[in-house]
Amino acid sequence: MSLSYNRTESSAEAKPAATPARPKILHIGKYYPPHPGGIETHLEALCRSLKPWFDCEVLVASDTRRTRVETLDGIPVKRLAAWFNLAGAPACPEMVREIAESRADLVHIQWPNPAAFLAYLASGHGGPLVVSWQSDVVRQRFLNVLFAPVAKAVLRRADCIVASSPNYAATSPILRGFADRVRVVPIAISIDRFRRLDSARIARIRERYGPRIVLAVGRLVYYKGFEHLVRAARRIDGCILIVGEGPLRHRLESEIRSQRVSDKVHLLGEVDDIVSLYHACEVFVLPSIARSEAFGIVQLEAMACGKPVVNTRLDTGVTYVSPDGISGITVAPRDEEALAGAINQLLADRRMRERYGQAGLRRVQTEFSLDLAAGRMRELYEEVLISTTASKPAVL
Repeated sequence: MSLSYNRTESSAEAKPAATPARPKILHIGKYYPPHPGGIETHLEALCRSLKPWFDCEVLVASDTRRTRVETLDGIPVKRLAAWFNLAGAPACPEMVREIAESRADLVHIQWPNPAAFLAYLASGHGGPLVVSWQSDVVRQRFLNVLFAPVAKAVLRRADCIVASSPNYAATSPILRGFADRVRVVPIAISIDRFRRLDSARIARIRERYGPRIVLAVGRLVYYKGFEHLVRAARRIDGCILIVGEGPLRHRLESEIRSQRVSDKVHLLGEVDDIVSLYHACEVFVLPSIARSEAFGIVQLEAMACGKPVVNTRLDTGVTYVSPDGISGITVAPRDEEALAGAINQLLADRRMRERYGQAGLRRVQTEFSLDLAAGRMRELYEEVLISTTASKPAVL
């Protein structure tokens, strides 16, 4: 489908046909790279991939109380001063005005972001709206009750709601109420980035930590389930590397000491070269325990490097990304014995690792490539823009 989207203008005399302006898309998220995070990386990749067809602008929070404007890879990014947090999301008073004064043809908001939803409602924006529903509010039950009316008010205004997997669309209590406007567009990654090898660095990692490396990547927060991986470590015949930072670091350090696995489990914090760690490991593990783990982008990254995945059986998109028996092994959440057993099984069987790793790579290439996701999102934007334009009364 090709987009023919123009504002209608009256004219006293015929004029030569002008080249139609490219639609402008305003993307609203929490943060934007180099700020770390899976959704942040996804938003950056999405904007880059849509550049051939749309003029994308990004509106996010700054890490400070100062507003900064910059252009990254040809994409204007405005980082608004963040004055406080609202339900774990940065609140930027300037956002209301920025949305209201935007000349965007379409606004696309990434949820969860309660402050952005409130800003959108307060702005009075009446143009086309797309919402990417990345996760339900799970743990904060009071906040869920408090913000449910706000979320529903925004979703009622949305022309389209994007879910990252059919699993999540089917199991989200709030999305089930808007099923007629939900579309599935899986999160995708740039595969090329993960196929570039630094053989010398990979060799140094293996020399330091041994040949049987088990890798986990994510923020050190409750739903990642890293404490269960630490407790399983005594049964695992390998070295466990955990990449990421977060509020549970001290608790995990204490758990490592109490389990007496300091020689087997290493908290690496944030790293500059995650790709070499993916290639150096034998097994990747995502031991998440709660529905807050809606997708697990890091699984895609490991699969793009040809690595088998051990994940957990959640009613989200986790097993949609890496299905049991296809690209890895799925175990029950919090089952430390099963977790250790699956990891050991893969560490002991090179052919199984290779089979799952190659199947995972093919799955990323055919289901989660950036080109495929960009094409799907382009079609979605075009449908929304054409639909909303056609529904407006003609200008006489």
